[in-house]
Amino acid sequence: MSSIICLSHREDVDGILSAALIKAAFKAKQTQTVLADYANILSKLQKISNMASNSQGSLSTASSLNSDQLNVATNLSSASKKRTAYSSLSAIENASKNIDNKTKPQRLFICDLGLSKRTQDKFLSLVKEIVSKGIKVTYFDHHDIGDGIKKELKKNGVTLIHSIEECTSVQIYEKYKKKLDSHAAFFAASAALTDYMECRPLASILMSRFDRQFLMLEATALSYMISSNQHNEEFLVRIVDALSKMKYPHELEGGFAIVERYAKKVADGVRTVQGAIVNKKNVAYTPSVSDLSAGVIVNFVLGISEKPVAMVYRLKDDINSYIISIRASKACKVHLGRIVNEVASNIGGSGGGHERACGAMVLKDKLEEFIDAIDNTIDSTIDNEVSR
Repeated sequence: MSSIICLSHREDVDGILSAALIKAAFKAKQTQTVLADYANILSKLQKISNMASNSQGSLSTASSLNSDQLNVATNLSSASKKRTAYSSLSAIENASKNIDNKTKPQRLFICDLGLSKRTQDKFLSLVKEIVSKGIKVTYFDHHDIGDGIKKELKKNGVTLIHSIEECTSVQIYEKYKKKLDSHAAFFAASAALTDYMECRPLASILMSRFDRQFLMLEATALSYMISSNQHNEEFLVRIVDALSKMKYPHELEGGFAIVERYAKKVADGVRTVQGAIVNKKNVAYTPSVSDLSAGVIVNFVLGISEKPVAMVYRLKDDINSYIISIRASKACKVHLGRIVNEVASNIGGSGGGHERACGAMVLKDKLEEFIDAIDNTIDSTIDNEVSR
């Protein structure tokens, strides 16, 4: 097993580049990348804890795959199934072999994976379990986290590096820039740009060091490569490896061909979604189209509808829940991530994120209730601010 594990967000540029920067700072051969989304962060943490325990049995059988991975496998062609199954299991198999040799990781980095009220207690419990096994845990994040959970994380030995003012990659770059090649600043700036945080204090300084058009091209290309390969973990890990060696996105083999195909899908998707948008007072929403990332389409819904908030949702059958991408325009004067966290938790789901970009997971039969609650909450918040 590698002496360092980096558990990072798999769905966007900030998460992928966070993993790449950690890998670059701590030597590629010593660092194993594990990628997660919000639906499986807890199962991935549990797996890491099991890997670190010499008393655990082998995790290399197909039965150890979580429901997310099994669902992905059933949606792929036969050849792709073999690649994905191998990708999902190879790290675990290697780790299991090393467990038999009584080795375990020394450090765990958790990057760009925000917490919701529903998941934070279990997250804390798993992290405590990992720390108790002698593993040093560092948690980098920029999502809104309650003061109580921050205090508990620190109390239980976690090094917490957290600020809602800068994206995760910028925080990692700032912490380890003495260990990193100067080119790593380009990646930190790319993450800030795609996370709509390029105007923040540290990010704006990094942005000023590079040609903006080239930066936008590379950051957007990387975003499309990531979005179009969410079912191909092996490819995403290869991206992390290449970027950790300070390669530009355009240098990734076959990368721009992927971008071209995805751009055509986006254009077709936008045409399709135009007639499917439903408008409420403050929220516009629509189901996702084809296999496009909801995070890509939601920005078009925001622009087309001219509403303060837009949502795009996709059903995830294996968990009987909708995964929802949510964006806000400057017309929304509230912290959307906080509101989403509160509303989703109140109806048995989870969610949260940034001020103007966030996501949620709610049970299938709770979707309309969630949308109505967000619409009404934004309305009442705006009314309260006006009355002041």
